[in-house]
Amino acid sequence: MEGVFKFTIVNLRREEEATYPPSTLYFPHSASRKGVVMVNEKEGLSTAESLRKTRTYGQVRCHNPSCMGRLEPKSGEPTVKCPMCHMEWRVAWVKEGFPRIRGPVWDVNKRLAEEEFGRKMKEVKKDGPK
Repeated sequence: MEGVFKFTIVNLRREEEATYPPSTLYFPHSASRKGVVMVNEKEGLSTAESLRKTRTYGQVRCHNPSCMGRLEPKSGEPTVKCPMCHMEWRVAWVKEGFPRIRGPVWDVNKRLAEEEFGRKMKEVKKDGPK
């Protein structure tokens, strides 16, 4: 019986033996999930091979928690600016085409924070405290 998994299901009341084709999963506790096909086996890929498709070399995410946009710095540049939130980040290059964010560019981000704080304070003065 090549290509067929053999399981022994032990229940408190009885013991049964069952065989299932390798492309299906068996959930003895859930009748609705019987016969669910595993994606990786269906495509013939291992987990590492299927995850390889989702890799984004050369890109990093913005570290601003309210933004998290994707940034693609030009190779070798020391900084990258987020087009969505306009914050600027220092970039370290692990190897050619493989960037990592080291931290914020302090003078740019401090200026942006002060501008935003000033704008919010004007709103508070105009509308009153909320």
